[in-house]
Amino acid sequence: MTIWEILIFSIVKILIVVTVMLLTVSYLVYFERRISAWAQNRLGPNRVGWEGVLQPFADVLKLLLKEDIVPEQSNKAIHSLAPIIALFVAFTTYAVIPFGPDVMIFGFRVPLVVADINMGILYVLALTSLGVYAITFAGWSSGSKYSLLGGIRSSAQMISYEISMGFSVAGVLLVAESLRPEAIVQSQAGWMWNAIIQPVGFITFVVSAFAETNRLPFDLPEAEPELVGGYHTEYSSMKFAGFFLAEYANMIIASAMIVTLYLGGWHFPYLESFGLSPTLYVIISVLTFMAKVAALLFFFIWVRWSLPRFRYDQLMNLGWKVMFPLSLLNLVWVAALIMIFKL
Repeated sequence: MTIWEILIFSIVKILIVVTVMLLTVSYLVYFERRISAWAQNRLGPNRVGWEGVLQPFADVLKLLLKEDIVPEQSNKAIHSLAPIIALFVAFTTYAVIPFGPDVMIFGFRVPLVVADINMGILYVLALTSLGVYAITFAGWSSGSKYSLLGGIRSSAQMISYEISMGFSVAGVLLVAESLRPEAIVQSQAGWMWNAIIQPVGFITFVVSAFAETNRLPFDLPEAEPELVGGYHTEYSSMKFAGFFLAEYANMIIASAMIVTLYLGGWHFPYLESFGLSPTLYVIISVLTFMAKVAALLFFFIWVRWSLPRFRYDQLMNLGWKVMFPLSLLNLVWVAALIMIFKL
């Protein structure tokens, strides 16, 4: 393909991914409210549209019309920059996640990933590490003790779980022998899912993903009982909506990363042996990826409304005294498997 053809296909893929992401985020908020109502034996939103399906659009309109209040004692430039950083990280991380096999379009082989780069996993880890800057900046710049404590908590929380997350990912990279997400997915063809080969690493990564997205039971940076709203206490209108959007977008990217690294990506076990047409094979593969991500998103929401919040010292103990040793043990386990069985 020429440079212009590559550019056109890339722009089309970006537009499709961003559109699907925005719609998914909107309705993920709706499903969270419905699932929480189901968990608490309530009705949930059921007035705007049929059974409340237009509630997300009503919420967006409400946030658009709200007054943007900036505290006098805040650092206004950084206060405005923080939600932009959060959105930037959330939107750009999707670029390297493969959501299906290569597809033939007008005679061209097009990979179903926005940017198929060899260092894709490092790209994701680097960008997600930047997300803590948004929270820290928001906490410091707001001029509020509650916001500042939320930002400090987020920084300490990140250090405690990201080391474990890195070691868990290292086990996956040992098996795949590549940093390219597409190669990691291909290494899990059939039932060779990393969640089966290295269950300890899988559990460690999932727990780290909950902490990464600041979801219960690890939402200490925004703990309402003691910090009012944490780092976004002093945010309103579209700036608050930016953090809100980034949180749910990060949930989707965390689920997509878990699927890519541990649950076989877009692979449906032994689908290649069914003799399907190339078009049907691609459609089923993409739907398989979406179904796996949807199941994990339901798990994220289900956990939020099932488990109580950890105390801060409990989270630190879990990160340093439990997850860190287990992730190291998982790395040794994977290395031993590769030496013995030549995976």
